[in-house]
Order: sequence, then C-alpha cells, then structure tokens
Amino acid sequence: MAAYVISEVEVRDTGAMELYRTLAARSIARYGGRYLVRGGAAELVEGGPALKTIVIVEFASMARAREWYASPEYSKALKVRQTALERRLLFVEGVDLADQPTG
Repeated sequence: MAAYVISEVEVRDTGAMELYRTLAARSIARYGGRYLVRGGAAELVEGGPALKTIVIVEFASMARAREWYASPEYSKALKVRQTALERRLLFVEGVDLADQPTG
C-alpha cells in the first residue's frame, strides 16, 4: 500500500535550500519515490495556522518511505536541511483501493 511523506516547509536559506532539494530529489528517486506536490500554489480553506510550502512524496509502502528516510543518500540532505529550512514532516499510510466502496 502506498505511503506519503508530507512536508510543511519554511525556507531559511535559499542557497542551502537549492542544495537540499537536489540531494533530496536524487535520494527520493533512488528509493522509488515520486513527487506529487512540490511547492505549488496552496489555499487554506479551513483552520489555521497559515500555510507554509507543502511537499508530498509518494512511496510504494511505508517500509520504503522509512528506508529512504534512514538511507545514507538522504542523510546528506538532512545535514543541509538543518540550515536550509524549518519543517514539519509526516509519514502517512495510504488507503487500500480494494477496500474503497464502488459506485
């Protein structure tokens, strides 16, 4: 079942952010992830606080998402992340489409 890594990001250092994005994107691709949302326009419809930049990455499974996060490839990006951005990070399991009602 697919799993999603959802980041809510606030950029601290633009130059470091570009390096982080490059390193993160390479590691995500290596672990079979794909970007579904990468900082596109977002609209807050209910609740608060104000939105930050949203990034959503899909992996084949929660195990694969965790493997990516703990990987040596992503550890390089994590070192840069400390100065590049502030974020909230969530791992969310998707739904099994076979369990969804039809019609």
